[in-house]
Amino acid sequence: MTEGTPLTYFLILGTIMFFIGIYGFLTRRNLITILMSVELILNSVNINFVAFNKYLYPDKLQGHFFTLFIIAVAAAEAAVAIAIIINIYRNFNSINVEDADEMKY
Repeated sequence: MTEGTPLTYFLILGTIMFFIGIYGFLTRRNLITILMSVELILNSVNINFVAFNKYLYPDKLQGHFFTLFIIAVAAAEAAVAIAIIINIYRNFNSINVEDADEMKY
């Protein structure tokens, strides 16, 4: 981020990414694209954390640490979600949300 770039540019970018992620989460039926939409939402939050940290507290790194924490949580979430998706594919031979309509114990 350069000194001349206004904060509103980063907020607009984060907002666009957030709503694209929400749209993808609500309209897609494939579990992989739903997972990618959740990752897009998390990355939009990361942009906001870093942008607000840069403009409000340029000498501190709290926004960067929150971003690193979110990236770590997103990596763990993606690993668990992919394991669940693989298990659903083995049971139903499809990764569409509508095909996974029963639970086994």
